[in-house]
Amino acid sequence: MHFTSKAEKDTRLNRINHILENNGWTIINYDKQLNTSELVSHAVQEYPLVTGIADYALFIDGFLLGIVEAKKLSINSQSALEQAKRYSKGASQGISNWRGYRVPFLYSSNGELIYFLDIRQESNLSRQIKTFHTPSGLRELLTRDYSKAYEWLRNNLVINNERLRPYQIEAIAAIEKVIIKGKRDLLLAMATGTGKTFTIVSSIYRLLASKTVKRVLFLVDRSALAAQAVRAFASFATPNGNKFDQEYEVYSQAFQKEDFGEEEKFNSKVLPNNYLTEPTDNHTFVYVSTIQRMKLNLFGNSSSQEIEDTQDVEDEGSVEQLNIPIHAFDLIISDECHRGYTAKEDGYWRRVLEHFDAIRIGLTATPAVHTLSLFHEVVFRYTTEEAIADGYLVDYEQVNINSDVTINGTFLRQGEIVTRVDRQTGAKFYDQLEDERQFNSTDIESKITLPDRNRKIIEEIAKYAYQHEAETGRFPKILIFASNDLEHTSHANQVVTICKEVFARGDDFVQKITGKVDRPLQKIREFRNRPNPAIAVTVDLLTTGVDIPGIEFVVFMRQVKSRILWVQMLGRGTRLCHDINKTHFKIFDCFGGSLVEYFADTTDFKIDPPRQQAMTISQVISNIIYEVELEHYLQMLNRRLHRIDRGIDSSAREQLEFYLPHANNRGFAQSFQDLWEGQPKKAISLLQNEQFIDFLDNYPRVQTTFLIAEEVEDRVSSEVVVQGQKPEDYLDSFNRFIQENSEQIEALQILRQRPQDWSVEALEQLREKLKENRFSETNLQRAYQLVHHKALVDIISLIRSVFNHSDSVYTASERVERAIALVSEGKNFTPEQWEWLGYIKQHLIQNLSIDLDDFEYAPIFELHGGKGKAQKVFGDEFNSLISSLNSAIAA
Repeated sequence: MHFTSKAEKDTRLNRINHILENNGWTIINYDKQLNTSELVSHAVQEYPLVTGIADYALFIDGFLLGIVEAKKLSINSQSALEQAKRYSKGASQGISNWRGYRVPFLYSSNGELIYFLDIRQESNLSRQIKTFHTPSGLRELLTRDYSKAYEWLRNNLVINNERLRPYQIEAIAAIEKVIIKGKRDLLLAMATGTGKTFTIVSSIYRLLASKTVKRVLFLVDRSALAAQAVRAFASFATPNGNKFDQEYEVYSQAFQKEDFGEEEKFNSKVLPNNYLTEPTDNHTFVYVSTIQRMKLNLFGNSSSQEIEDTQDVEDEGSVEQLNIPIHAFDLIISDECHRGYTAKEDGYWRRVLEHFDAIRIGLTATPAVHTLSLFHEVVFRYTTEEAIADGYLVDYEQVNINSDVTINGTFLRQGEIVTRVDRQTGAKFYDQLEDERQFNSTDIESKITLPDRNRKIIEEIAKYAYQHEAETGRFPKILIFASNDLEHTSHANQVVTICKEVFARGDDFVQKITGKVDRPLQKIREFRNRPNPAIAVTVDLLTTGVDIPGIEFVVFMRQVKSRILWVQMLGRGTRLCHDINKTHFKIFDCFGGSLVEYFADTTDFKIDPPRQQAMTISQVISNIIYEVELEHYLQMLNRRLHRIDRGIDSSAREQLEFYLPHANNRGFAQSFQDLWEGQPKKAISLLQNEQFIDFLDNYPRVQTTFLIAEEVEDRVSSEVVVQGQKPEDYLDSFNRFIQENSEQIEALQILRQRPQDWSVEALEQLREKLKENRFSETNLQRAYQLVHHKALVDIISLIRSVFNHSDSVYTASERVERAIALVSEGKNFTPEQWEWLGYIKQHLIQNLSIDLDDFEYAPIFELHGGKGKAQKVFGDEFNSLISSLNSAIAA
């Protein structure tokens, strides 16, 4: 006997029926005379089966494809899927048999939550979905053969793309492994600059080729990143020798012409709306879109207040709200997914991702709680440290900029002349301070700016830029993070002006690149591809995702407290750039090294808590009226009233008195507390007064002015830091390490006592031990150059000078020249032998050791005949020559 409660009937009648009808289902009641073969897209209520009566049986083209089990609103419907499973096994007219199940698509719902299970694959897991599939969605789902798709992935394990690096192949394999297991939410965590986009494009290609997915949504949060993604798809070479967009359709939202330069000869195609509203099995494509645009497509202009950067969406009026079914995409890629998600349950970022019934892959260098809560599992990790160690990213050199004002704040004396700036209009007027005022470090650029501080910091950075230019022949690409870009008090504008004056290389040499400039995408492209601008000043537009490998100076004039933001900002400099032979980049910590110190222990995977959104004052009042945690919310209201009291403009204080007499004398919070304790009914009545609540939300704020302290001077200096230490301290640490380990490390014993035993193996062991203890040759060379003003000192010189301070210090080239001179002294080499000594010299400059195997494999030797030819040229003296060279190198 099937019993349906009134509450369950109400759920069906008022909620589930409505949802099914909105998704294209025609609802009918079961009748014994019903001819199910005529049902095209029908949901039959109270449908009898061998094992019970299904609340809804979903028929498509005469076939029973789905069962819906309904529960009353107060019950979490997830467990009701077990009941739907039982009904599936009892469906004698089911279309097939999967481990005893006869109906493939099972749902359970309480009218609010909907759970779904495709039982055909044993690995499939039940999942929550936003709404029911449409009839066309189920038709298509029925045609998908995931067994065959997964078999393709298993049988094509060799990823045929020579451009893929080993860790990228591992990442793709990890994605496929968890998808085959039935998981649909996963996170790919790869350090900035290690090719997340290329990796995921390669993965998308395989998932499309296997027919695991057909329609892919590639979501980004900025137009610059959308344009970058479109370029990545257009340039991707498939195993068949084609470009990606020659084998699969690639669409995007509309771009402006200036989003792409003349050098980028490809067309981005705008996705037709019907691809979203009427998805079919004939559509196989990738759609690149900003999440801001997709928000508008799904939820209309009501979501526009949530859009942080309106420049990333075309005119809002031109973006049409569309009826997009949940099966419109099979796979969603969320690029840079550490951004944008908040703890607010109905946040539009989360709502966009949760709207679709799709596999979701998040891409980030910096996963946090809010990303893990949405994407559930980090399936692959590749850290910055790993990438630097593997040679795919460059390390940094730290320069601390020491500013008294930045660290200690400033003090203005009574009578001092300042410039006041009206934040609303930008109007400036000179004023004489009536009282002395102290500004702490956090007030700098928020309440007051000191032009002398900013100028001296830029002048200090200029010294390093000019030195870099003298050493390399090129001016470094410099990215400066300013504190803000506020109207009328913009720190970014001030920094741009000062940079133009200090460097004096023309107006185009320095550019601001923030969301407020004209054509920011074009400016980003020019910064990446052209000599000018050489210096870009930003706030956060370039903190994430934008690929500009040529950046060699990253300047932090902006205070940072977020680990995620810090790692992303650092990532602007870590990318390799072979065109300029980039070996490292410089971080300028304009807070005296405190920023680097603050994040000293951070890793790519330290978890940050999600951002919480403040409760509105009307919500606080509502909880008080309905006595929800009364004491807690009374205290919260008290704090808000104190805040209002401090921030209200003097012109509105009379209005305060209107609501609470004596509020200006006793204080707003204290006056309300007196009323609450003495006349609670009157206090509740006041809290129910809509005009009072509106006043609390929209009271006139004090219009604060922003100060420019032209007369305050700052003292600014700088120091280079290597691995968190002053260069001389870093060398001292190295010297101690060498002395303390001289007996434990074989290579050190050889250099100290037995140079005749020097070999390739000894050098490799030495480099490995030094690397394990953070003494890379590059860092040691930098430190030695800073302290002793000699560049590119070889590692043997650095070690031998620890044992004997009087030993000469050489570069690798000088050491090899010396070794060849020692070996050739008194010998009459033939012209051909001297020619081969030249080849050996080139090899030794790069390697500082040589053995017989090198003549088999080193390109320079292979090119000229290899080991056999060398032995013929030098005859019986060949082996002794190699031994003598190694000994001379180590001596």
